[in-house]
Amino acid sequence: MTSLSVGGVAVSRETMDRLDGFVSLLTRWNSKINLVAPATIPNMWQRHIEDSAQVFALAPKNAHQWVDLGSGGGLPGVVCAILAAEHMPDCRFTLIESDKRKSAFLMVVARELALQIEVLPVRAEDVPPKKADVVSARALAPLPQLLAWVDRHLADGGIALLPKGKTWEEELATARADWMFHVVSHISQTDPAARLLAIKELSRV
Repeated sequence: MTSLSVGGVAVSRETMDRLDGFVSLLTRWNSKINLVAPATIPNMWQRHIEDSAQVFALAPKNAHQWVDLGSGGGLPGVVCAILAAEHMPDCRFTLIESDKRKSAFLMVVARELALQIEVLPVRAEDVPPKKADVVSARALAPLPQLLAWVDRHLADGGIALLPKGKTWEEELATARADWMFHVVSHISQTDPAARLLAIKELSRV
């Protein structure tokens, strides 16, 4: 039997089919809505799917509530929800996306792929605190600003999983002026210059 994996996460054929379905939806809708940069479409699996799957790989497997901020085209939120359907079936996902067209896309994805996803078409700061075990966000805002939204929705003892690009060290240094936290930086499997920041014990200075 051939073993399948995405971003270091072992997956079943059913999960791989769901991911394929998501890629098809994302590619089709991207011609109407700018969900991902068109230039990244040919390299969709590495650039977006594998990149998002490595976020899931770092999440605690006993998580029950996951919030994805500024979900956009569903990266990493939808990918993590697809993987969770196999590995963390009790985990419920809330995807927060204020752009109405993008949130409409996310609702279609949730319905067509039968995912346990709630889509909220509002701004993160307007959503009542979710007290989530996991908060994720990809390419949403610089870390100092992003942590205010994370802090609003993260439960005590929860973890924030935040992919960051080559300016990650600079963003961390700036964020420490206003925030205290414990962070572990993981080298991105898809971009050696990028890091995936796992942040716990977040509080304002």
